[in-house]
Amino acid sequence: MRRKTSLSKQAWGVVFAVAGGICGGLSGICSQYLFTGWTVDPLWAACIRLLASGAVLTFTALPRQRRELVRLAGQPGELLRLLCVGIGLMLCQSAYLNAISWTNAATATVLQNVSLVLIMLAVCAAARRLPGVGEGVSLVLAVLGTWLLATGGNPRQLILVPQGLLWGLTSAVAVALYMVLSGDLLTRWGQQVIIGPGMLLGGLILAVLSRPWERAAALPPLGWAAVAGIVLGTVLSFSLIMRGMASIGPVRTSMMAASEPVTAAVLASLWLRTRFSPADLLGFACIVATIFLLAKPEKTAGKD
Repeated sequence: MRRKTSLSKQAWGVVFAVAGGICGGLSGICSQYLFTGWTVDPLWAACIRLLASGAVLTFTALPRQRRELVRLAGQPGELLRLLCVGIGLMLCQSAYLNAISWTNAATATVLQNVSLVLIMLAVCAAARRLPGVGEGVSLVLAVLGTWLLATGGNPRQLILVPQGLLWGLTSAVAVALYMVLSGDLLTRWGQQVIIGPGMLLGGLILAVLSRPWERAAALPPLGWAAVAGIVLGTVLSFSLIMRGMASIGPVRTSMMAASEPVTAAVLASLWLRTRFSPADLLGFACIVATIFLLAKPEKTAGKD
């Protein structure tokens, strides 16, 4: 009976993780639809996404995490770390939505996944060791995939708009920075306590810096539906992935959440008629493969 319950929990964990990735891809596609249909400032969209998603995630965490949130608010050192998370999320979301506005949701999402390789390099540097075989292969694949997306396989030309490549890689650096800087904070408090308030802080900082009320676009109902899709997809993505992580752990969750770039690519092609060349698809495959390679722990000498 226990085994059946355990298997059921594992199965649901996989479902939640895959669904979370799909919702993340849907959010990206709604962003692309918004940018291609109307003249919308990416910073305005990023501010709305951070504030609305952060508010929903924070309030849904209150019933179960009220004590932890109160304890966190009473520790200045931890609040400073939370502020760093907020700044990281602000930079990440701003760069990601700018990348979508210059390219498409699939390309921006795949480029953001380069952050996994950057995190791996930071971990190796902190441990003063060279990357293992799988880590080295993932580094080569990430570089190759980015090169294929940027040039289409021809070193004499640049297929990807330079701004799109720059913003995409900037979002990867931002993700790596906030994950490395806040890793132990997430471990101590859990994602439910950190992500929602972190988004709220990031949104408030971005609002002060960018003044979204001066950048607001006059949108028709379909445009606001796209904005709602961005927020809903973000909230569901984080919520479902957290549920999946609780059941199957971060390693398997990261592999199952690879459904995000796949969803973004499929919907971009079918819904928004975005065309991808064979080189694009090979570049996507190279970078997505790094998720699976880096999810497997490297074997160390003297251990099985």
